[in-house]
Amino acid sequence: MKSTTITMVGREDEQAELMAFVKSATGQALVLRGETGVGKSSLLGHAAALAEQEGHVLVRAAGVEAESALPYAGLHQFLHPLLADVAQLDEVAPLDARTRAVFDAVFSGVQGDPPSVMTLGIAVLNLLSVATAKQPLLLVLDDGQWLDDASADVCGFVGRRLAGSPVKLLVAVRTDITSRFDTAALPELPIAALADEDAARLLDRRYPDLGRQLRRTVLEQAQGNPLALLELPAHFAGRSNDLLAEDLVGQHGLPLPRRLQRLFGARIAALDERVRAELLMGALDGAGTPSGAEAVPGTRYGTRYGMRDADAAVAAGLLDIEATTGDVVFRHPLVRSAVVQMATPNQRRAAHLTLAQVHRENLERRATHLAAATVDPDEDVADILEAAAESATRRGGALAAVTWLTRAAELSENHTDRSRRLADAAFVAGHAARLGQAHRLVQAGLTAGSTQSPASVLTAAYQALYQDGDVRSTHRQVSAAIEKLRDGAPVESREVLTRLVILLLAISQYSGDRATWESTHRLLASMGSLVTERSRLYSGTWSDVTRHGADWAEPVRQAAANLPDLEPWDVTRLGAAAYHLDILSHYRPHLQRIVDRELETGAVATGMVMLHQIMLDQLAVGEWAEAEHTGQRGLDLAAEHGHHLFAAQSRAYLAQLAALRGQVGRARDLQAEVDAWARPRGLGFLTQVADSAGATAALSCGDYEAAYLYAIGITQPGTFRPYAYQASRTLLDLVEAAQHTGRVEQARAHALAAREAGLPLVSPRLGLITYGALAMTAESEREAAEMFARAESHPDAARFPFELARIRLAHGIRVRHVQGRATARQHLVPAAEAFERLGAAGWTERARAELRATGAPPRASTLNLASLTWQERRIADLAAGGLTNKEIGERMHLSPRTVSSHLYRIFPKLGVTTRAALRDALSRTETDRPSGGG
Repeated sequence: MKSTTITMVGREDEQAELMAFVKSATGQALVLRGETGVGKSSLLGHAAALAEQEGHVLVRAAGVEAESALPYAGLHQFLHPLLADVAQLDEVAPLDARTRAVFDAVFSGVQGDPPSVMTLGIAVLNLLSVATAKQPLLLVLDDGQWLDDASADVCGFVGRRLAGSPVKLLVAVRTDITSRFDTAALPELPIAALADEDAARLLDRRYPDLGRQLRRTVLEQAQGNPLALLELPAHFAGRSNDLLAEDLVGQHGLPLPRRLQRLFGARIAALDERVRAELLMGALDGAGTPSGAEAVPGTRYGTRYGMRDADAAVAAGLLDIEATTGDVVFRHPLVRSAVVQMATPNQRRAAHLTLAQVHRENLERRATHLAAATVDPDEDVADILEAAAESATRRGGALAAVTWLTRAAELSENHTDRSRRLADAAFVAGHAARLGQAHRLVQAGLTAGSTQSPASVLTAAYQALYQDGDVRSTHRQVSAAIEKLRDGAPVESREVLTRLVILLLAISQYSGDRATWESTHRLLASMGSLVTERSRLYSGTWSDVTRHGADWAEPVRQAAANLPDLEPWDVTRLGAAAYHLDILSHYRPHLQRIVDRELETGAVATGMVMLHQIMLDQLAVGEWAEAEHTGQRGLDLAAEHGHHLFAAQSRAYLAQLAALRGQVGRARDLQAEVDAWARPRGLGFLTQVADSAGATAALSCGDYEAAYLYAIGITQPGTFRPYAYQASRTLLDLVEAAQHTGRVEQARAHALAAREAGLPLVSPRLGLITYGALAMTAESEREAAEMFARAESHPDAARFPFELARIRLAHGIRVRHVQGRATARQHLVPAAEAFERLGAAGWTERARAELRATGAPPRASTLNLASLTWQERRIADLAAGGLTNKEIGERMHLSPRTVSSHLYRIFPKLGVTTRAALRDALSRTETDRPSGGG
């Protein structure tokens, strides 16, 4: 829309800042922050006019309080005109299919996964790139504090990434209302009240004939606030000194925005009832937005209410007429607030009911108005709210879904439906890491005189498990609730029953206790067909993979074949099954695609579980730097949301990583912290991980006796303790520790027990380490060679580089004593390279020592080019070609400092200390690999 130049009084510094902002050669964002009425909107208009003079396309939007609960409603204001324009440019610069699919899922009601902030933000950046192919663009957002959270998060993401583009984003927010822009990390320009001299000039320009005493009173009361300077004179005019004094006393102590709101309220009260009703419907539906931006028919947002016959409100200075569109708009957000506050509850409900009819084709808008219009229980309205909640959940609006489900429960006509809807709200809230809210919801669903419902048991157990790590009492409580439903479960309780069963399995898994698991299995066996096939799959894989895992590998693969169609919590449950079977790598790409979405759209608990699973797979495949980042992210989230169980789990995995890297002190500190919290609570799942980390750390520094003691704390040699999930995973640790401490017979018995237990049939990793253990403990060289060959040639051996390197190192040591140094180097060289590439410091040093024993010349590094990432190789090539860090950064879109950091890591990998040696090193590492010759 066309902006007109605004003549401003004062604000020279702010105008200069905005002029520089508009004329800047690169894209950027800026947030104007100030109190109500301080002139933010005028400054936005001034900047918009400047931008149009500079040839920018202008798109304006405004946050609307009535729409703050509608996910992406604010973002739609910005993007709809751009999407419409780009649609006409498809032959020239079409949007790719992925970007279109993202917008369809968010705005057009097309079925699809709700995107994460990052995914949607990237789609928005793609759209902006296409839309600005010919002209630069200025996006102007007023009243940003009312923007819905989802839209504000995307605007923040986009605003931080506009550098280098022809797009600018200008946002105005109030200081007295918190918003997502408070933490968006965007540059800010504070807007203060006018200086005394400028305030006087503005007042004299608008009211040149104002009496001296009244002028002084207005200046004192306005305190430099432009809105007050413009509105107070009309309010005070015509009053006697006594009435004016009385008015000022009545206003004493009220904040200026409240006083201005009262001022508008007096004008509203003077209007007839019909005009006030029009204003009320406009205010409740978000109409009259000064930006002129409207929601659009044919989308999930519909059109806003259009106020009619409002001339009297225009004459009273409550509404303005948009010059370009002729639409009536509220003069200021305070007018909208005053209209709503002055209406009686019955008037507001009647307006909402009318608006619900206006939006009868728009599910979420209709639900919003019906929720506010309905007082008595109404099953039809409850059904509509439940459908709106489902729609919001699909689009990532978990918190909006909780609100709508809770209201649906309040309007339910019978206790059964009320309890069901509250249970659903609690379930969504629990997965949004709002366990306290979930607990309050199910408590609200209890009938008078009752103590616990199945849903309340479910929520209380969630809270006790994830916040406090309580597996003992929660197992009893959940088992009792399941037994109660088993003996007379109505059909409508089946979903709660299934949720209870899965929670019982999770509790049992965290306990890692044989008696607990056997109790769980007896209970499930007594339930017959009430236990779903999916629950049986979880029971088989989460409980004792050594004994039951081989039967479930194929069902897990089949169940996970359609991961995008599953609810996020089902994805994580299958992810846990896949981890126990060591096939998580097949599903990790999907987890990585959706984890940000879950964390950013409300399902925080589910997102934290996904982070654990991603980290575990990163550990397995050797992506240890990435695993460190993922683990720390999970720990920070768990601590922030009070999930002490997840925090301890993150620390346990970080302890394992530190142990693998040879960071023995850090590993032991984390291990002790986990053990001190988990052992008193009977959390065997975590104490086993802690013991595993202790064994790995001890092996890393050559303390084999300590490693042995940690390993037998998990399972005794020659057996795999039932329901101890680390028993099979620590096979190599126990075998290696036993061998190095002279317990050769125990080492051999444990390797044979692995073969007899059928571990190679359970998972690819267990197959690899079983053959490796058999090779380490073989009683003949023939058997050792055969088992080593089976391990090294295993189809999935490369997926587990650390285990493969350990097996090669052990076999190389054995071969050196039997067949000589030359043959040993064939195994020791790739082992050393793998340890170096992984960053396993203790094992690297041991492998180097063994290589030196074979007579291999000392080298700063045995790594070749495979140790470099693609980015590192490219930087190394450019540096070897003589380019400076700045020149490399320009080519690769990196800062010179980042280039320097990469080179700092590249030099030791290639065994060089200077840039001059890079070219020779790059050539040498491609060809100069130690041979198998002696």
